[in-house]
Amino acid sequence: MKSVKVYHYDAFCKEPNKGNPAGVVLNGDVLTDAEMQEIAFKVGFNETAFPVKSEVADFKIRFFTPGHEMNLCGHATMATVYALKTKGLLDGKTELTIETKAGILPVMIESTAKKEIVITMNQAPPKFKSFKGSKEALAKSIGLEINDIDDKLPIVYGSTGAWTLLIPIKSLRAFKKMKPKNVAFPTILKEMPKSSVHPFCTETNHADADMHARHFSSPYSGTIEDAVTGTASGVMGAYYAEYINRYFKESLRLVVEQGHEIDKDGRVEVQVDRNSQPYTIKITGNAVYVKDFDIEIKSVKK
Repeated sequence: MKSVKVYHYDAFCKEPNKGNPAGVVLNGDVLTDAEMQEIAFKVGFNETAFPVKSEVADFKIRFFTPGHEMNLCGHATMATVYALKTKGLLDGKTELTIETKAGILPVMIESTAKKEIVITMNQAPPKFKSFKGSKEALAKSIGLEINDIDDKLPIVYGSTGAWTLLIPIKSLRAFKKMKPKNVAFPTILKEMPKSSVHPFCTETNHADADMHARHFSSPYSGTIEDAVTGTASGVMGAYYAEYINRYFKESLRLVVEQGHEIDKDGRVEVQVDRNSQPYTIKITGNAVYVKDFDIEIKSVKK
């Protein structure tokens, strides 16, 4: 057995326990894949991140849910960059490149007048695929009726690094009724059985927000719900540009709120630029340190 230190940060919030928790393990280079997976399982957060060396970027991040490795995770990227910055491990750099399984992504770090650290990360180019399954079964799988779904907008799979099913919902009040049956998702999502599910609407709790959402995990991930989701917020911005407001000019800026139904209060700023096809997607947020702790894992030789 060996001991590993895990740093707990909450992303997309300024107050501990109001954002999305992520584990960050700073000595990823000395760990095997099996050890990383065991750590993520024992930590139990939606994602645990492991920064490691890269030959093509400033560093690489590997992301693990309790059940499997992910290509990209927005909130765990925010947590990792914040951890490295506040611990003085970035040599004062404010512009970085990060290698992920979704590609090499630029990240920018800024300090506000209040000495807060703000992190902006590019996401992978957005992709969409049609959902052709049963809308009624889909609605029931999240505890709703089919008439809760907004039939004026399409249900589509979307990705800016991780695939999720985007479900437009008519009203904000429906979100409190939602009770996900995650185990049912794979049989309904026949085109992408491992996709997560992301219902959203344009009615919000906060006047300065543009979209509200919840995020229900694939049952393969080993979790139920994500508190505040960076990658899904990014693809929501692309969805907004593609299906809700196609006629914006050069740039579109949105605020996505998430987590209220589970006593969180997260915000993700999303920027959509037309300067390329498909759109360029960036998300901006922050993180806050919560605590650190040690866990014991089985030692597996590299």
